[in-house]
Amino acid sequence: MATMYDADPNVLIGKAAAELKKSIQAPEWSKYVKTGAHKERPPQDYDWWYKRAAAVLRSVYMLGPVGTSKLRTKYGGKKNRGFKPEKFYRGSGKVIRMILQQLENEKLVVQQQKGVHKGRVITPKGKKLLDSLAK
Repeated sequence: MATMYDADPNVLIGKAAAELKKSIQAPEWSKYVKTGAHKERPPQDYDWWYKRAAAVLRSVYMLGPVGTSKLRTKYGGKKNRGFKPEKFYRGSGKVIRMILQQLENEKLVVQQQKGVHKGRVITPKGKKLLDSLAK
């Protein structure tokens, strides 16, 4: 049986974005916002919110209990500062937080409070969604 680990990540994220588009709604301000301080412009793709949501869902599946801070680092990048050396900047926390809250409302992700590691983990419904799209 094929799992998420067997599929090409780009294809899987595209299919998952199409599925998430049916259930979650991008906020109105997502048309104008940048995805981090390292970016110069907002994304040109109209469906970028759903692709980021699918990528966050895949990241939560792979990385286990994960929080906003770790995801901000994952979706960060280097900023072009002119003649000064480039510097790493983290991604937008508001975007990641809103996406995680939307995924929680759809019961694809849940917060883990017990144990040493706190953060969000994927639910069986989320695993089933990603594994079924991996076929």
